[in-house]
Amino acid sequence: MMSDNKAPVITVDGPGGAGKGTITQMLAQKLGWSLLDSGALYRLTALAAERQGVSLEDDAGLVEVASSLDVAFEPTPVGEPVRVLLAGEDVTAEIRTESCGNNASRVAVKQPVRDALLQRQRDFRKNPGLVADGRDMGTVVFPDAPVKIFLTASAEERARRRFNQLKEAGVDVNIDALLEEIRARDERDMNRSAAPLKPADDAQVIDSTGLSIEEVLDRCMAAAGQA
Repeated sequence: MMSDNKAPVITVDGPGGAGKGTITQMLAQKLGWSLLDSGALYRLTALAAERQGVSLEDDAGLVEVASSLDVAFEPTPVGEPVRVLLAGEDVTAEIRTESCGNNASRVAVKQPVRDALLQRQRDFRKNPGLVADGRDMGTVVFPDAPVKIFLTASAEERARRRFNQLKEAGVDVNIDALLEEIRARDERDMNRSAAPLKPADDAQVIDSTGLSIEEVLDRCMAAAGQA
């Protein structure tokens, strides 16, 4: 896929559980743009490494895995996760487990892996535009994006949302353990040396705590009008 560096990009960054995935899909659908779930690439790298027997401490092995990922995203009805294919296999549910998310966070602190995935992410930029969901879309991957959104929510709110999602999926989960995992991941993401999680200097920060998804979308669409 050839990238078009002149195509507009809206970046949606923020911590896990803030609603980035849902908002990104809704924005892309309303605008008729393509989307990039960058976090899925790190989850896919972690999953593929596990399947291939590559240790998460093996930087060279992880770079090889990241460089050879056979990945495709397929749109789904709004409110559902983007369908993610690894070598043609639907792994959407598998990469959304807490363990895979934690492994992805461990992979994402490694600069060589980030470098391997950087151009792959930029190649999703094409006309009429791209909505990119991640942790460093506005700060590192698309620093020239005309619209940058940093979507956040309290750790307690994000744990509650995740708890409800997992319960609806029939997964037995402890909300206190979820909150502890979210806080630990936040700490790791914000303090890593490689592209730490933070708003871009020119990002619009939207706190979704206490807001409905429609209210969040309205604020993001207002921002998107500047793209």
